[in-house]
Amino acid sequence: MRDAVRPIAALTAAAALLLAVVAPSGSAFAQAKQPSAPAMQAAPAPAQPPEVKQIALTDKQIESILASQKDFDALSDQASARPGAKEPPNMLAKLDEVAKKYGFANYADYAIVQSNIELVMGGFDPKTKTYVGSEAVLKQQLAEVQADKKMSAEDKKDALADINEALKSPPPAVAFKSNIDLVGKYYDKLLALMQDDE
Repeated sequence: MRDAVRPIAALTAAAALLLAVVAPSGSAFAQAKQPSAPAMQAAPAPAQPPEVKQIALTDKQIESILASQKDFDALSDQASARPGAKEPPNMLAKLDEVAKKYGFANYADYAIVQSNIELVMGGFDPKTKTYVGSEAVLKQQLAEVQADKKMSAEDKKDALADINEALKSPPPAVAFKSNIDLVGKYYDKLLALMQDDE
């Protein structure tokens, strides 16, 4: 049961779609185009994800993220309803349009705000709803999985491997400490949004 382990930075479906859209491959559906076995062998090991461009968040940005999710989820649903299909025409333009509707300059601007929120959320203890840092949350998850008697041995092994891997390269420290208080103010709404998208 990997779902027993909450990811540190649970991406919304829309944010996951952005990562695919702005990835160097240029295709929102790069995952659907699996390379052949020889191509996979020749490919270098995957690089670490790019570091989050940290910004000071505002109430308006967080409220816009919350308000925009239905529209972004609708676009994501359209895209995922076509597995293996070509990227829908003008997907980036559609993403930009939704982002602009909610006050962002474009979808990339939206994604930066989303990433900053996720960076902070990853450091909140879900039980106390207080910020303790991502490393402390990961260690807490590690202890919980180790103590879980209901989890199958295989699921436990996978979950522990995932957490240990995350501990090797934890997210960067939050640069703008004001973001912690701001995200804490919206914690319940943001958590509900993230859980809906998992």
